[in-house]
Amino acid sequence: MIRYALSCDHDHGFEAWFASSGDYDDQAARGLVECPFCASTVIRKQIMAPAVSGTKKAASSPDVAKQMHSMMMQAAREVRDHVEQNFDYVGDSFAREARDIHEGRSEKREIYGEATPAEVKKLKDDGVPCAPLPSLPPDPKKAN
Repeated sequence: MIRYALSCDHDHGFEAWFASSGDYDDQAARGLVECPFCASTVIRKQIMAPAVSGTKKAASSPDVAKQMHSMMMQAAREVRDHVEQNFDYVGDSFAREARDIHEGRSEKREIYGEATPAEVKKLKDDGVPCAPLPSLPPDPKKAN
């Protein structure tokens, strides 16, 4: 696993984990790396100090990386499950409904749904809080 410090074309900073540098390059080229704040897919790597480990850690690093990956996938599943169980699903009306709630035209409640990157950018520009849900990670029971 490799952790990158990233930023989007709107200077939002964030971090993301990838199985390898090649995985990052592949996903970024296909527009799959997305800013969690504005959903922009124009992403660049930031300068960061490398994590240097000694030989004792190197022997156990594959196990640690696998454990960290498993924990992150479990956390993503739990966040998504919580939202799906406790928030109102509004489908592709998310941008309109989020704006209506923010501006007091609709009852205040937690919602989730779909929005285009342009809609998310407009919401962010107008001060309407929103964030992308983590993608649903693969079911570990179905992994090969």
